[in-house]
Amino acid sequence: MKIEKLDLLKPAIDFLLSEGFSKLYPPQADCIDAGLLDGKSILVSAPTASGKTLTAIISMINYLSKNTGKVVYLSPLRALASEKFTEFKKLEKIDLGKKIRVGISTGDFENIEKNLEKNNVLVLTNEKMDSIIRHGAEWIDEIGLVIADEIHLIGDESRGPTLEMILTKLKLLESKPQILGLSATITNSDELANWLDCKLIKNDWRPVPLSEGVYDAGGVIMNNGKKFEVEPSIRGIPIDLGVQSVKDGGQSLVFAETRTRSKALATKAADIISQFLEKNESEELEKVSKKILSNNEHTELVKTLATLIKKGVAFHHAGLNQNCRQTIETEFRKGTIKLLSSTPTLAAGVNLPARRVVISNINRYNAKVGANRPISILEYKQLCGRAGRPQYDDYGESIIVGNGNSEDLMEYYVHGEPEPILSKITDDKSLRTHVLSVIVTSPGIKKENILEFFLQTLGGLQSRKATMKFAIDISLRFLTSAFLIIKKGERYAATEFGKKTSMLYIDPLTATYFRDAIENVSKEKKHTFGFLHLISNCEEFFPKFSLRNKDFETASLMIENHSSEILELLSEYDCSRSLLALQAWITESSELSLSDNLGIESGDMHRMVETADWLTYCLREISKHVERADLLDELENLRRRIIYGIKEELLDLVKVKGIGRVRARVLYKHGIKSLDDLSKIPVNKLAEIDKIGSTIADNIKSELKKVR
Repeated sequence: MKIEKLDLLKPAIDFLLSEGFSKLYPPQADCIDAGLLDGKSILVSAPTASGKTLTAIISMINYLSKNTGKVVYLSPLRALASEKFTEFKKLEKIDLGKKIRVGISTGDFENIEKNLEKNNVLVLTNEKMDSIIRHGAEWIDEIGLVIADEIHLIGDESRGPTLEMILTKLKLLESKPQILGLSATITNSDELANWLDCKLIKNDWRPVPLSEGVYDAGGVIMNNGKKFEVEPSIRGIPIDLGVQSVKDGGQSLVFAETRTRSKALATKAADIISQFLEKNESEELEKVSKKILSNNEHTELVKTLATLIKKGVAFHHAGLNQNCRQTIETEFRKGTIKLLSSTPTLAAGVNLPARRVVISNINRYNAKVGANRPISILEYKQLCGRAGRPQYDDYGESIIVGNGNSEDLMEYYVHGEPEPILSKITDDKSLRTHVLSVIVTSPGIKKENILEFFLQTLGGLQSRKATMKFAIDISLRFLTSAFLIIKKGERYAATEFGKKTSMLYIDPLTATYFRDAIENVSKEKKHTFGFLHLISNCEEFFPKFSLRNKDFETASLMIENHSSEILELLSEYDCSRSLLALQAWITESSELSLSDNLGIESGDMHRMVETADWLTYCLREISKHVERADLLDELENLRRRIIYGIKEELLDLVKVKGIGRVRARVLYKHGIKSLDDLSKIPVNKLAEIDKIGSTIADNIKSELKKVR
């Protein structure tokens, strides 16, 4: 089906053609035939790279040309949301007789941005959408099209229940919005389509044919019958397989089970891959390597990465900061990085295909059981989906490295059916959280109506009514005993504390843990270390690193030094390495020192800071609720210390935009300790200070006027 044959306005057709789209892929054409342009709800179950994003764009343009309502695009990850926002922003060029405005919101769950409702295309993370519903934003009734990306993640323990709740609430809206669900190939897609009242489009077509295989005992057997030998070397089979593809002019993506292994595999590949680089590629990579070193502290991780990049190789995992990860992704897309070894997080997030995907080990560390476990078939298929780059490759290959068990691997993974998606809504944590949110948004609701609502979730469809009723009863009992809700006759309503908890977007269990801790806090002294322990100890805190043997002494010393700030009796066994890292961060430890002493890399520290900032904000809001006004300033100061990574003495200086932890400390050392000192120093003297210079000095002076 050709693009110009679509029943869309001419400016829309012209736009699609200018973006390089000329004809539809089979799954896209199936959606049109199923009534996508007539407002029919559709669930697309198709492989990665089969063009689901274009289907979304066509549905958006079609909806906006015929209606005045809003389009919501739901994404499971911030990185993915940002990628889509950049893509959809181009839609603003189309003249549909009215202005298309594309907005994005992925952050702060407590605040609903005022200008958000001015947009008619909203790119939101699932959690942000859930928060907007809880806050009762008026424009929710204007939503006419909902596009849910990566809908198969409903089966994910941590993210699934939120997506399930949103979709249940949105499909029950009076406006009956059109739903477009985008999913990987899943076994029970018919059940999902039935739940969402969607037509199912199931298509296994891919723009680049994919073959899957297993390596064992010197050779690879592919599922299309092809067999080939692999020349073994001391680098190990995963890298030998990757190198073989690069030698043939492709790129390789090698999935490793841990961060350490991803770095080790990349290191093994570097010398051989560097031999395949063209002169201009080597020069380009030299520049990228220097950029990595000039933009980041020289931790061992960053130095290793910079060295490897010069040789056309890189590793990718959550320990790297956003800056490094983005550089790697850009260079891999450009084709300058030839081999990338990565942890599986890459498969769930950004779109980075390669000609050959090598799965070096089918086991993954499972934190819940404290041991390695084989990955699911669904996860395996997600990893495979990265093989074959449209426009570049004629084929894609995915190879598992076996160990004398090739027949089993072939049978289970390559020929296996992905596991059905099972709802996690009835898990204790998700149920108490979402039962509370239903009561907050429907004050005076009866128990049978709560049950009726949850029976309309996917979990309600998949479990027996009696099971669901029993699970809801347990949640109601907990919420009542913790005074988050009250019962009057047959009806339930949220207490002020319950409403606050739901709006703060935290687990009710965490909220009660915070409340109980704060109520008993002494008034006279400081509680910084105690607060850090409280937030790093709760369920929501992430990432959590346990102490290594060599950390116990550090933890013991830290408890001793901060004994006056502790909220409850603590031993080193109650501490995590994340707590030590937060304490080190707010006393201005560098990324280098955090990496060397605690093994905490900058990507991890960044996520800890984000989570700790949010949890400290929640702690402060709960302190207001329990009328502990004496704690508010201390918590606000702690929050700012967490954001900037500074000691208390620098709090005044960082109020000025452009002054962060490094510049603030430099100024302080030069005797500029407050905003008063900063206003008194002449601009030319300020410019002479190290790390300032004339441009920054001028900016600091003009920003200073805004805060004084």
